[in-house]
Amino acid sequence: MKIGVILGSIREGRFGQGVAEWAMEQIASYDAPDAEFELIDLKAFNVPLLESVTVPGAANKQYDDPNVTAWSKAIDACDAFIFITPEYNHGVPGAFKNAYDVLGNEWLDKPVAFVSYGSVEGIRVVEQWRQIIATFNMYDIRSQLTFSTFTENKDGVFSPNDRRAGELVRLLDGLLSVLRA
Repeated sequence: MKIGVILGSIREGRFGQGVAEWAMEQIASYDAPDAEFELIDLKAFNVPLLESVTVPGAANKQYDDPNVTAWSKAIDACDAFIFITPEYNHGVPGAFKNAYDVLGNEWLDKPVAFVSYGSVEGIRVVEQWRQIIATFNMYDIRSQLTFSTFTENKDGVFSPNDRRAGELVRLLDGLLSVLRA
């Protein structure tokens, strides 16, 4: 089973980079021999705005733009996802939403877990993502992991509370139980 851990911010100096590095470090010691976790950094794909006249769901995974094709292959190769998502202005970050929208069936029927961050821990963004992913019949894991950009930020460095490692384990357990079922 391959789980894509998507870093959904493309900003310079993004808080999410620290979150993603911490998560991958924790995942490395997580006992799941049947699972492979891969960090997929949205910023590395340079996904263009959705402008194609062909609706992504009807594109049959054939895209005009090579960046979208590379993004498609990375997403299609995964059996499940962990979205590491910021909350911008009480909502979904534009670049991540666009990257979701430029694809279609690559997302279909795959489970997803959420790791969010923001001034109020990204609670609202996860609720919005839950509505969005329903479009492709994605199963969302109820457990979520949330970080505060105020209280878990020490001099510009991500510094999670001690309890977060256990919360991540519960999230991973939930995601993998769905995949194994």
